[in-house]
Amino acid sequence: MDFSDYYSIDMHGFSEMAPPQFEFGSELTAIPFPTETPASSPEVEASAADAAAAGCGADERRLRRRISNRESARRSRARKQRRLGELRASAAGLERRRRELAARAQAARGCLALVRLANAGLRAEAAALSRRLAAASRALALGRLYQYHAAAAAAAGCSHGFVDIEQTIASLMA
Repeated sequence: MDFSDYYSIDMHGFSEMAPPQFEFGSELTAIPFPTETPASSPEVEASAADAAAAGCGADERRLRRRISNRESARRSRARKQRRLGELRASAAGLERRRRELAARAQAARGCLALVRLANAGLRAEAAALSRRLAAASRALALGRLYQYHAAAAAAAGCSHGFVDIEQTIASLMA
């Protein structure tokens, strides 16, 4: 089978496949094979047949190799395209996941700010309550001290006990 009608070689050594040309509207006719060969010597016929067989086989092998290489390159390009598509899909999924995580992190930062604000308020309230508790404890201690000195002054019958209590209260407040 001779493919030379369908393939041509360009200046870079690559072949281009050209489809067979048919004329529409005309019937296809078979080309008759020559029944007679020109008279030649048996030696010329043998060497021509050997050269044709060797050349034709090499051309056919070369043509098959080119076709095989083209098909292999096409499969390789298709694999690369599939892999690129998979990588692009993966990148899009990862970008989507990154945006979701960034939104969640922003929401968590907002919640953290609210919790810190509430915590600061609670600490301020706890400090105020601690001061009030300390003042109340001092007032109770002063009240007990006053009652103790009043009871001691009444038992001794002395009136200058109030001066001592005032000095004691002043020292406690300082």
